[in-house]
Amino acid sequence: MSLSAADATIRATTAADVPGLLEFIHPFVEQGKLLPRTEEELGILVPHGFVAELGERIIGVAALEIYSIKLAEIRSLAVAAEYQGQGIGKRLIEACLRLARERNVLEVMAITSSENVFRACGFDYTLPGEKKALFFQTR
Repeated sequence: MSLSAADATIRATTAADVPGLLEFIHPFVEQGKLLPRTEEELGILVPHGFVAELGERIIGVAALEIYSIKLAEIRSLAVAAEYQGQGIGKRLIEACLRLARERNVLEVMAITSSENVFRACGFDYTLPGEKKALFFQTR
């Protein structure tokens, strides 16, 4: 019996997931699609993270970093290449958005090079009142 993306489960991450998460994100870091994360950094994201699993294999990951009651960010969204475009990323984003609503966070942002999945989940380039987020890199 062959499993498809529709069979994937989305669940909260646990501390036991950290070694598997490090291994899973490694190719994305090498490709420059994700920032490098240490085991400690992933451990900090665990209480607000989610994995997509197919069988016992991690095929996707995302985390919600809550900065304040006003703002959170979806971080480290990645889906295994063979499952991209099949709704896994959207389901991970939706899990993060549910958590943000449960925590009464007012806005959730995403910094991404893959905007389509976020736009499909209702994200847009502007904040209310046509405000825009600007960034300055210090390194």
